[in-house]
Amino acid sequence: MEFILDILLLLKNILVAFLSSWVRFFVPPRQKCVRGEIVLITGAASGMGREMVLEFAKLGAITVALDVNRCGLEDTKGLVENIGGKCYTYVCDVSDKVQVRQVANQVRAHVGDVTIIVNNAGVVSGKKLLDLTDEEIERTMGVNLMAQIWITKEFLPSMLENNHGHIVNMGSTAGLVGLSQLVDYSTSKFGVTGFTQTLNYELHFSGHDGVTTTLVCPSFVKTGMFAGCKMEYPLILPDLEQRPTVRRIMQAILTNQTEVYLPRMVYPMVALKQ
Repeated sequence: MEFILDILLLLKNILVAFLSSWVRFFVPPRQKCVRGEIVLITGAASGMGREMVLEFAKLGAITVALDVNRCGLEDTKGLVENIGGKCYTYVCDVSDKVQVRQVANQVRAHVGDVTIIVNNAGVVSGKKLLDLTDEEIERTMGVNLMAQIWITKEFLPSMLENNHGHIVNMGSTAGLVGLSQLVDYSTSKFGVTGFTQTLNYELHFSGHDGVTTTLVCPSFVKTGMFAGCKMEYPLILPDLEQRPTVRRIMQAILTNQTEVYLPRMVYPMVALKQ
């Protein structure tokens, strides 16, 4: 009898989720206000990280920018201040948990409790497995996956305490469907997908409904990171322009979307793979 009740409950949840998704497709949810929120973004010295710092600053958020590139961080800070925003910068190798802990303590002391994390930092080698050095593999795993875990562990406790927060993890379509000559990159992004999904489950079942997660899985974005990489079928999965991609990611964050794949063609591809 208990088994039958569990099956009925599962079917009810599936039906509710299906109907809710259709309603949200035609009636987009209202965007939340992030004015005064403390937003920490890694890989913020250039590319999409810098763009997201600027977007949050335009919305009145206090931004905290992390990167290993000191000059790039100063440029990002200058751009934020030019539009009247506030930006704190910290030089940090986010793959190093000791540095992450030190910077986290500084952020808490000088800025306050971080309420939104955007784990954006990433690296790519673009080599076959046997052409990769051990150091390159460790660097890819450290920056693309472990950094997201170290950053989240540092700032999640205060989010749970206040039941308020948002964790945004930058995955990739290569973390949904593996790609040739990106074995280390794809592996790290598959890890990001698993980390974000299971973290979402943990938060849900712990009753912290005020702390949300967003997994972002874009295809190749024209930031220079994937220079020389070409998709086999560019008409199906074209390279993404940086600015519209950032705008779509911001929309997903502001509406608490759990997962967003870019471009939309990725959704049926993932479904076919499953």
